[in-house]
Amino acid sequence: MLLSTLECLRVLAEESRIRILVLLAREELSVAELQEILSMGQSRISMQLAKLKQAGLVEDRRTGRSSLYRLAPWTVQQPELLALLEKAGAELPTAATDQAALELILRKRKDRMRSYFDELAGKFGRDYVPGRSWKAIAEALLKLMPPQVVADLGAGEGTLSQLLAQRAHQVIAVDNSERMVAFGRELALKHNLPNLDYRQGDLEQLPIESATVDLAIFSQSLHHAPHPDRAVAEACRICKPGSRIVILDLVRHSFEEARELYADLWLGFTEVELEKFLKEAGFTNVETSRVYREDQPPHLETVLALGVKPGPSSN
Repeated sequence: MLLSTLECLRVLAEESRIRILVLLAREELSVAELQEILSMGQSRISMQLAKLKQAGLVEDRRTGRSSLYRLAPWTVQQPELLALLEKAGAELPTAATDQAALELILRKRKDRMRSYFDELAGKFGRDYVPGRSWKAIAEALLKLMPPQVVADLGAGEGTLSQLLAQRAHQVIAVDNSERMVAFGRELALKHNLPNLDYRQGDLEQLPIESATVDLAIFSQSLHHAPHPDRAVAEACRICKPGSRIVILDLVRHSFEEARELYADLWLGFTEVELEKFLKEAGFTNVETSRVYREDQPPHLETVLALGVKPGPSSN
């Protein structure tokens, strides 16, 4: 279908359609992948794709149970249109974020092994297997952990800190609540964990000396930081060269009640945002993945992000 210049301009007058076309100019994508990249609802993306398809700018092809969308051959053969599209896309404030999210999607596609384990994880816990449990696996992995200095940042009452203290050389548990720290110290005494050190402090101004930690962990605490990027930068400061950071947090969601129920300042993060926090703080070898989705509404998801502070390994 050949579009007139006026018709082309009308179709390209909507920002979300330009974003979609710029992405499809690089790679075939499904509605679900576009939804993840653009952080838009499925109905909105489907509506924009329908308009682009009707205009003859995109086409779809069936693959298994889903469809992949791509630029129509007519669009690809129009260098002037492609140049206009590229220029308009570069001017969008979301251009860099969209491209970073696209790179993440493409990396996920190549990660066939992770997909396999995702499938196993979906069955794990629903099907009974004698002797197999997450607790047993966690205990086994803890025994394999080398004796390190670990910082549990935003530790709360310290459930994770107490588990880590069974094996770590030292665990520094930081929380901004005076009552939480007092409670945690009582538990450390009760369970005879002298290597568990509770400290009151802010995630953005940690009461820990620079370059003294082998492993820094944010476990469902980063969304409580007023400035998450500063908290991650602080974690980098306290890490030794060659040490690691682990972030477990919620994938960005729309469950607004979490602000009141759990005092959440942020409604989770996208993988692209966490990757940006880590890289800007100075971490390398950054990896992210979605590792869990709750069965019950609002079906919150957990994202895992890892990074390494450059330098010789401290282990």
